[in-house]
Amino acid sequence: MKRRRFLKSTLYSSAFALVGFYPIFIERRKVLVNRYKIPIADLPPSFNGFTLAHLTDIHLGSFVSKSFVEEIVHTTNSLGADVIVCTGDYVMGGDTTEQVDTVWPILSKLKSKHGVYSVLGNHDHHADSNRSLYWLERSEQDIRHKCKPIYKGKERVIIGGSGDYWYDRLDIDNTFSCTDERDCRLLLSHNPDAIDTQFDTPLALVMSGHTHGGQVVIPFFGPPILPVKNKNYSSGLITTAKTKLFISRGIGCSGLPVRFNCYPEIAILELVNPQLT
Repeated sequence: MKRRRFLKSTLYSSAFALVGFYPIFIERRKVLVNRYKIPIADLPPSFNGFTLAHLTDIHLGSFVSKSFVEEIVHTTNSLGADVIVCTGDYVMGGDTTEQVDTVWPILSKLKSKHGVYSVLGNHDHHADSNRSLYWLERSEQDIRHKCKPIYKGKERVIIGGSGDYWYDRLDIDNTFSCTDERDCRLLLSHNPDAIDTQFDTPLALVMSGHTHGGQVVIPFFGPPILPVKNKNYSSGLITTAKTKLFISRGIGCSGLPVRFNCYPEIAILELVNPQLT
């Protein structure tokens, strides 16, 4: 009986240790490359199959090392997406410029055929707004409060970027004020709550991060904690009243270094015109 109790106790202890070990040391370090098809009705035909690599919420700091970020950048470049988009929170933050000055020289190595476009998140502002804005411009990835056309022949799509929902002005309408009413517009906005604000510009797709997918997703229940007002905004492709919204689970962690049933991801978005498929 003593031996049986000992074995039972050992089994339970091992199970609890595994449950604690897995989300901290295994899942949060395994970054998946996930591919998503995004149907867009007004997508110009020449952009059918156009791909965007979406990075977000890297959170360089206590839980994410410089070498880990370098691996992410190398992997993203190797995927050969037409465009790379980054939606903020590159550092953990905490009123310091050190993380900002460490992460941006690495992010500046991102390369793609049609460019790299980035905006800032709340942690970037919390760390050092001025320094983050300096590096955003210096990297030549700055799309905050701007929009740029990407051409294929005579057809084009427009990529624009908003400011952060909490620490900046969104300015979505002004961002796209010089576009044509027939344009297919894609918006980068760190926090998905931005699309529930007041703006009039038609958007084909918004790409966001911020939620980390909840970091912990309980089967049949979902993520118990989401840092957004709209609790429908977790991860993946969501169709809203205004537009299609894609939320990436991101790379890093915030709060606790834990992920469960919610792997970090580099998201590859393939834009498709439903009329051509």
